[in-house]
Amino acid sequence: MSSALTDLFPHPIVQAPMAGGPSVPGLAAAVSDAGGLGFLAAGYKTADGMYQEIKQLRGLTGRPFGVNVFMPQPESAETGAVDLYAQQLAGETGWYDTELGDPENGRDDGYDAKLAVLLDDPVPVVSFHFGVPAREVVDSLHRVGTFVLVTATTAEEALAVDRSGADAVIAQGVEAGGHQGTHRDLPENDGAGTGVLPLVAQVREAVDIPVIAAGGIMRGSQIAAVLAAGASAAQLGTAFLATPESGAHALHKQALTDPVLPRTELTRAFSGRPARGLVNRFVREHGPYAPAAYPEVHHLTSPLRKAAAKAGDAQGMALWAGQGHRMARELPAGRLVEVLMTEFDAARAALSARPAAGGGAR
Repeated sequence: MSSALTDLFPHPIVQAPMAGGPSVPGLAAAVSDAGGLGFLAAGYKTADGMYQEIKQLRGLTGRPFGVNVFMPQPESAETGAVDLYAQQLAGETGWYDTELGDPENGRDDGYDAKLAVLLDDPVPVVSFHFGVPAREVVDSLHRVGTFVLVTATTAEEALAVDRSGADAVIAQGVEAGGHQGTHRDLPENDGAGTGVLPLVAQVREAVDIPVIAAGGIMRGSQIAAVLAAGASAAQLGTAFLATPESGAHALHKQALTDPVLPRTELTRAFSGRPARGLVNRFVREHGPYAPAAYPEVHHLTSPLRKAAAKAGDAQGMALWAGQGHRMARELPAGRLVEVLMTEFDAARAALSARPAAGGGAR
């Protein structure tokens, strides 16, 4: 990775920006103070809400941090399918005593307003999800001293990231919790994602810019593995969900290691876009019928998810989690970074201590 970007965070650990509540200023500050790169998630917030969190984070740490922004989404051709899905969810409104949300509640997530804030009051790093920003957007962020990262889920997407002028690409494997950052949401590609290790290798062969690996990484030995595959750093989300600094709901944290919820799958049930979460009742009952319509389905189900959380019902919540969720540790975020680096160093030392191929005793 370029020395200027590396200097921002001495440890090769990036805390994933988890929209919807987990990535609060306290978590980002703890990770940055420990030598990683903490991140705020601007997704689903107003521009002012994002700005207030940035101000709060700056009051907690003097270390560099990042802010993640969702790209605006194209118009969906699934209006009729969204209406049908609303009928499918009718029973949920009675169960949770709430109405469905308005599916036409906006498609751009306040993109322009957020960019204006980030250009007026720059932060060290900005990352983008669900697409690639225009070259002029990247150039404008560079002019104010901001590094730009963009998520890709294929080597072809990584090439588009490279062409945008971004400083690094986040190679997100199919193991990752939460939303897949695909640039185009094509239903025919559902279930066709690539694991993080082969994806890192493919992306490294496709582009020259640095690669940050993401997807199911929970241990320092896995960080060592993705760096050996060619990544310059690792992005971890689920690993930080269970920390006390995380803003995730208590039920969400408990669910990560709950034997009643043993597995994850990619589902459109809550948002209309593929996202990996724990398989609960809502996913089982509604996932097969959810249309490819983001953010319409996200807006539609938002009141249901909030009502389920308020009622203490994890079976109706979006419990985003990566495939390594059972390995979650309830450690303070700063301490978790220390433990990860200890594991990382041990894995690197063990690897270097091995005899070269063909050099063992005969």
